[in-house]
Amino acid sequence: MKTVVHVVGARPNFMKVAPIHRALARRGALAQRLIHTGQHYDSQMSDVFFQDLGMPPPDVHLGVGSGSHAEQTARVMVELEKALEKEPPELVSVVGDVNSTLAAALVASKLLIPVSHVEAGLRSFDRTMPEEINRVVTDRLAELLLTPSPDADDNLLREGVEKSRIFRVGNVMIDSLLSARAKAQALPVLGRMRLSPRSYAVCTLHRPSNVDQPEVFPGILRALGAVSQRLPVVFPVHPRTRRMIAKHRLEPLLSSHPSLRLVEPMGYLEFLCLTSQSKLVITDSGGLQEESTALGIPCLTVRENTERPITVSEGTNLVVGTDPARILAEAERILEGRGKQGRVPELWDGRASERIAEVYERFLAVAPATAAKEPGPQPR
Repeated sequence: MKTVVHVVGARPNFMKVAPIHRALARRGALAQRLIHTGQHYDSQMSDVFFQDLGMPPPDVHLGVGSGSHAEQTARVMVELEKALEKEPPELVSVVGDVNSTLAAALVASKLLIPVSHVEAGLRSFDRTMPEEINRVVTDRLAELLLTPSPDADDNLLREGVEKSRIFRVGNVMIDSLLSARAKAQALPVLGRMRLSPRSYAVCTLHRPSNVDQPEVFPGILRALGAVSQRLPVVFPVHPRTRRMIAKHRLEPLLSSHPSLRLVEPMGYLEFLCLTSQSKLVITDSGGLQEESTALGIPCLTVRENTERPITVSEGTNLVVGTDPARILAEAERILEGRGKQGRVPELWDGRASERIAEVYERFLAVAPATAAKEPGPQPR
């Protein structure tokens, strides 16, 4: 059988690869291998996600760990090259915009192995974001460009990509969300935290442009503290963010707001239980912008731009920047019932993974063992 290798490295990857892996396994036409680079390597950032999403253990774990962008990318390239040379696949599938994605696209391309980029075409148009560099380079190298939304198609076409390489398949991360929501909401997370549905907010922050900057981060935390005077704010703290809190000596600021509740990072199901029943999401995460739109929950994005503009134009997301007064004002509008309404974008329907599987089978000229239930995506 022809083989697809899935490369994952960080937790946003896992929610995208899991449904693709299941769809290909169910259809039975292609063999699969899963390579975990180890970009996220502790149990709360990695192992628990495999368990929650029902993913098989990785066939290969590269164990690259942390480091600068150059160090991490280089280590993935060195180790991944060995793995792909040992057992060359017919296709390497990468997702998202993390360093592991860029590294895998570079290595596979130089080994003349076709690359598919799931979540292609997203652009923030901000080259100060490392993820933007990863997106642009990966899209230039990929043979197959699988997009979640019309704006992604437009970006690729404007950059000169041939229409025949672009396939709009929808948002595969929503496949994971929809399939896991009922199971997640059955967990006793809210009871354990003494919360009631729609009576609290959820916050995540991890981007260097927010948490590494001593002139920015305290103001964001003060805004969260002010919001927490209206309703509890649950804040699962990314390891990077916790290090920055200590570095900037922000513990006294946080302790002055007891309803701003810092907790450890959560597994996928526990976090989905929390977010899916919240009143408001405040984040700098791209994935959470999408999930909140799919869940119909208002989202404030604490950034100056977004690579997911459809969550703003059609969804529940509002980009508010990092000004504390703006964050607080927009949060109050939502809590007063005056926030924006949104809708779920087209093809965010839980079947993106099936459409991806069809693209892969067609590209590799194999026939599925099980028939698809709807027509597959066509080139744009």
